[in-house]
Amino acid sequence: MTYVIAQPCVDLKDKACVDECPVDCIYEGPRKMYIHPDECVDCGACEPVCPVEAVFYEDAVPTEWSGYATADREVFVRLGSPSGAAAHGMLPLDHAMVAAEPVREAS
Repeated sequence: MTYVIAQPCVDLKDKACVDECPVDCIYEGPRKMYIHPDECVDCGACEPVCPVEAVFYEDAVPTEWSGYATADREVFVRLGSPSGAAAHGMLPLDHAMVAAEPVREAS
């Protein structure tokens, strides 16, 4: 099991979760942050600091956002495990489900 970043993060990428992650497994996409499922150690440090409550334990993702667990896994299929988001930089593309979300303007 791992943690998942769901729909509330799309277009809001606060990044408080990145600062709390002790293993640097939270990668930035163009519109959303992604937790690498093979690098996450299930510590849970990211969950309480998320200001939009977008981080969930994988088996606790609300039903309407269950596809985000798949998105967080699939976005890393080609990338593999680079062992650290900070050194990798931004992901080139979001998962297709995220890219299909209506764009939210920052408030």
